[in-house]
Amino acid sequence: MYKHTQILGWQILISVTIGIIATAWMAVTDWRIAGMAACLFLVAALVLFFSLTVRVDRYAVIVAFGPGLVHKRIPLAQVRACRTVRNKWYYGWGLRIIPGGLLYNVAGLDAVELEMNNGHRYRIGTNEPDRLKQIIAQNIAAGE
Repeated sequence: MYKHTQILGWQILISVTIGIIATAWMAVTDWRIAGMAACLFLVAALVLFFSLTVRVDRYAVIVAFGPGLVHKRIPLAQVRACRTVRNKWYYGWGLRIIPGGLLYNVAGLDAVELEMNNGHRYRIGTNEPDRLKQIIAQNIAAGE
């Protein structure tokens, strides 16, 4: 079993914190409702997406943001190929639609791409791509 948690990158953390401070200031001025709504949205986004935990067992890769409300279980029996990749900077962070599939990422550009039997792709951002790829490949081979 493999389990690794990566926390939000400092650039995003600083940007969101500045946004929270700015919207909190709006909430105490003439922009009360808009400021409170924006501040609550940013706080909720920070709580939901502050980290990315990747777990791999004999049967699946489980990807979960923050406390786990946003998550995905990817069955290894349906994975055709697994490779390390480098994301384009404009793919961004969070849960994103990218060409051919979905990206789960909280920091950096390194990822492991899983190509499914149906052609769909999942990219999982990680700061240890070689290790994650190795673990996934071993579990795919063990299941065959």
